[in-house]
Amino acid sequence: MASSLYFILPALGGYILASLYLLKNPHILHKKKRTAFHCKHISHRGGSGERIESTMEAFTHALKQGTEMLELDCHMTEDGHVVVSHDENLLRQTGCDVTISSLKFEELPLYKERLEVTFYAGHYSSGTDRKFALLEEVFRTFPKMPINIEIKEENRVLMEKVSNLVKQYDREDLTVWASEDSNIMLMCRETNSSMPYSFCMRRGLQLLLLYYSGLLPFVSLGESFLQFYLPRIINRTYIPEESYLRSRVVVYLIEKITMRKSLFNHLAKRGIQVHLFVCNEDPDIKAAFDIGATGVMTDYPTVLTDYLHRHRSD
Repeated sequence: MASSLYFILPALGGYILASLYLLKNPHILHKKKRTAFHCKHISHRGGSGERIESTMEAFTHALKQGTEMLELDCHMTEDGHVVVSHDENLLRQTGCDVTISSLKFEELPLYKERLEVTFYAGHYSSGTDRKFALLEEVFRTFPKMPINIEIKEENRVLMEKVSNLVKQYDREDLTVWASEDSNIMLMCRETNSSMPYSFCMRRGLQLLLLYYSGLLPFVSLGESFLQFYLPRIINRTYIPEESYLRSRVVVYLIEKITMRKSLFNHLAKRGIQVHLFVCNEDPDIKAAFDIGATGVMTDYPTVLTDYLHRHRSD
């Protein structure tokens, strides 16, 4: 046993040194990804703190504030229209306990006059536009704006309609597939493999395992974006529904495990953008950039724009 250590220890030491070196110098093994855009300013649901979420008014306002990317979610109506909406059931957004898929587009109710901001408890948004927007309308109005589309349901028809609209408006390089669910992400990629895509939850966990095992520098990654909660907002500005996330110990451990600057720097050097969300206050925005985020997602595009203007030299 003792004699085998003479071989094991040098090999292990060599592996650790090689892994650490390649973690800082990934260009040696990997060609840097070249996405068509790079964004520091992302508006969550179009900036749901300053205008009613996911409306054309919200998207237009965010664009005027200098946002570089819109984040949104899609569902499909009974008559086949792709609608921009975070929820499938409209109770939270409209007060009507109905699903989008059960209604024709013209039957969709209006958003509430005042809507609570999901990631900023106790704060509300309002606006003159309370209508649900069509994805096609968003594409037509903002042809050059990068858009992150999260798909929340295993609906092949929905994915195909989204893909067809992306192709119709010639924006495959400007539109990102996003989903927490690995099966949904696989279906999205099968539907349109030309669009860049983000890490799903399972792949994110695999990424952490690769990082802590030292294997990450040796493994190819197909994703172009990593989007993750900034844990410090949980139970402060964002109150989660999941009971286990109510524990301070759990949130502390999540932050210690996931918020690794060396990991984010490695991904950035490989051309993978790291977006942390949802940052609605200056200290949270600063924390995200300090830990290595390449971009920040916010409900308040004006706040983020002001922060970036004040920290141009950082």
